[in-house]
Amino acid sequence: MKSRFYILTLILSMSIFACAQDKNPTNTNHSHQVVVPDLKNPWGFVFLPDNSMLITEKSGALIHFKNGKKTRITGLPEIHVYGQGGLMDITLHPDYKSNGWIYFSYASAEGDDKGGNTAIARAKLNNNSLINFQVLYKASPNTKAGQHFGSRIVIDTDNFLFFSIGDRGDRDVNPQDLTKDGGKIYRLHDDGSIPKDNPFLTSPNAKKAIYSYGHRNPQGMTIHPETKAIWIHEHGPKGGDEINIVQAGNNYGWPKVTYGVNYSGTEITNKTTLPGMTAPIHYWDPSIAPSGMAFITSTVYPDWKGNLLVGSLKFQYLDLCYLKGEKVIKEERLLDGLGRVRSVVQGPDGYIYVGIENLGIVKILPKKE
Repeated sequence: MKSRFYILTLILSMSIFACAQDKNPTNTNHSHQVVVPDLKNPWGFVFLPDNSMLITEKSGALIHFKNGKKTRITGLPEIHVYGQGGLMDITLHPDYKSNGWIYFSYASAEGDDKGGNTAIARAKLNNNSLINFQVLYKASPNTKAGQHFGSRIVIDTDNFLFFSIGDRGDRDVNPQDLTKDGGKIYRLHDDGSIPKDNPFLTSPNAKKAIYSYGHRNPQGMTIHPETKAIWIHEHGPKGGDEINIVQAGNNYGWPKVTYGVNYSGTEITNKTTLPGMTAPIHYWDPSIAPSGMAFITSTVYPDWKGNLLVGSLKFQYLDLCYLKGEKVIKEERLLDGLGRVRSVVQGPDGYIYVGIENLGIVKILPKKE
């Protein structure tokens, strides 16, 4: 009886070990410097033209960091902080120097008293206050679910605003239904108007801002520096985190196809591909819980140039994904064990800056030969 108990315990421990480990090797050819200390959850950040930073804290604070000093910016709307929601991403208009527009994603309770949903807005910075605040999109209906808000935002060189909203925990309804918000990538003009060539503009009752659908919870979005395609990553369930290249009108399959399973271990579907659904270019199993995403175009890191960075919340490192075309051929850990990586940006100086929960924003320094 004891031997059976021992064997069962050994098998169980081996199974837990296998599920809890990530196999990527650690790249030690770098160090780091904390440049903005004492941040709890730096969900997003951008550099202003004077090289100061605007940083969002999920708790609802917008921080201006300049010359070593943090100043809290006023003028935000009420942020509905609950679950995974709060003040999330931030980006600048490509022509920010001329027009001054700053774009935000956040959880908002506007509309009814049944919780909240993801909102996209823009404003301008005047001294230490936001002015001309405009809500460009508000997902509906509100829900008391605390998960899967998305919500990354990018603006391309044609001034199209792309953003993500997760399935809001209602996987069996939202991602595959074009009449409902959630589980989608959206596209607007930079002023919030609907582009006339959006793929579902003439579909009956469809949300006109939808660009692609069948997504679970995209928390990474970036523009490929050469092809200009929109790359995203999204959280899978247990296993099956994905990297996808967004194309107009495409269905990315969730939850009809997935490489993951329920958190209990039970099957969601036995399909990883179906006709008419776009497969990911890469997936992780076990899940790394990805957040934040950036391409390296800088010559500061010669061996890394042209590759992709993805933060890992679960395993607490920055994943360096070596690319060959649209294929991830190798992965390495950077900043291993510093904390949950929430956001990553290549700064105007060419250095990589990374937002790490309960630490701050760190700058990656390449080791000199």
